[in-house]
Amino acid sequence: MNHKQPLPFPPFKTKTIEKIPISTRSQREEWLKKAGYNLFQLLAKQVTIDLLTDSGTSAMSDNQWAALMKGDESYAGADSFLRFRDAVQRVTGMPYIVPTHQGRSAENLFFSSIIKPGDLIPNNTHFDTTEANLRHKGGIPINLPSPFAYRSEMEDPFKGNIDLKALEQLIAEHGSKKIPVCMITITNNSAGGAPVSMENLKAAKSILSKAGISLYLDCARFAENAFFIQQNEPGYTDQSIEQIASEMFSYADGALMSAKKDALVNIGGFVATHNENVFQKIRELMVVIEGFPTYGGLAGRDMDAIAVGLIEVLDETYLAHRIGQIHRLAGTLRNAGVPILWPPGGHAVYLDAGRFLPHIPGYKFPGQALSCKLYMEGGIRSVEIGSVMFACKDPKTGEWNLPQMEMVRLAIPRRVYHDAHLDYVADTCIKVFSMRDSVRGMRFTYEPPRLRHFLAQFDWD
Repeated sequence: MNHKQPLPFPPFKTKTIEKIPISTRSQREEWLKKAGYNLFQLLAKQVTIDLLTDSGTSAMSDNQWAALMKGDESYAGADSFLRFRDAVQRVTGMPYIVPTHQGRSAENLFFSSIIKPGDLIPNNTHFDTTEANLRHKGGIPINLPSPFAYRSEMEDPFKGNIDLKALEQLIAEHGSKKIPVCMITITNNSAGGAPVSMENLKAAKSILSKAGISLYLDCARFAENAFFIQQNEPGYTDQSIEQIASEMFSYADGALMSAKKDALVNIGGFVATHNENVFQKIRELMVVIEGFPTYGGLAGRDMDAIAVGLIEVLDETYLAHRIGQIHRLAGTLRNAGVPILWPPGGHAVYLDAGRFLPHIPGYKFPGQALSCKLYMEGGIRSVEIGSVMFACKDPKTGEWNLPQMEMVRLAIPRRVYHDAHLDYVADTCIKVFSMRDSVRGMRFTYEPPRLRHFLAQFDWD
């Protein structure tokens, strides 16, 4: 980072505390076995440091807690909705706003309204729920990551970019009628949380506009993406996060958001769009599956918390601390020789499980094995982003089609853990790295048909 440096201390103070569960290694071994070696199946009280996800795990501010008391729980036309709508419009510049109870509901409503079976939907990289919702509606997700996305040691500040040449080729090959929308995920979660540059967004918009294809942003981490642009892209050093976010959204026809990330809340999401026809289709479907269009599955108090969080997240002091904390953890691990995806993104550190455990082939799930070992040694809950989440077998040959990288994500909740907690995480990772040769692969004992990482069961190979 070259402009806004993090303070030498967190830019907030503790007003309430939550006790951290402490356990023994033997207890953790027993609990993990009972959970089928699936960390999603562990109880929260069995986890010491919970880095499973940054989604819905933020600590809310005093102003957000105060806003809860203003919650208007009227079924229709509540003041809470008006405050929510105004905040989303301020950030995105989009006139039509639909609240949802979380991001995957926004995906369900949006894809149900705009795609038909066989449609191709390109993205820099679809995340798991996005891909699952697309396939459920008959769409075909097409990942077009930057050519540098999975070169884990390459010093590129915008590895989250969409591959512009591949996007042009896809359109030329299939035509715009087959591609109703292109999505770009900011930041690119499945590519290490890497940001997307403004130049890349602008160029993608130009390509898509010429073909008559809409561009929608998956903007769950829009403020973190804007911070990286401010820090690393020429011409943006002196612009505010809000100004940069406004320009990012100006290139989009719409946006989907899980508010459980950069809105700093525990539940909620939205669809925002410039397209009135799409808006009306979503509203009509929403009444059937989600709720009335002015509450969308949320309590009024939740919408008020989102309205406050969307503005708080624009604070550059907060973002400098937030991203500085992730970079500090990443630097500690890298200096110790632990293989990670570099440079780190804005919400997590990604361990390169393929290089961490090179003796375990992808079809024996090195990422899952590594995440289990981190829990056994330190009570740290992480998540595999690799073959468990994305690999599939060829139905004809039975051979595994493996993802480009095997990763374990250490997702850092917002405003929750201090540096001392993350030092403990680093120490545990370094300890497991020192015993890496003894780690075995894993196999399925139960494999669900979709989103299997949530419910699958495993055993050691």
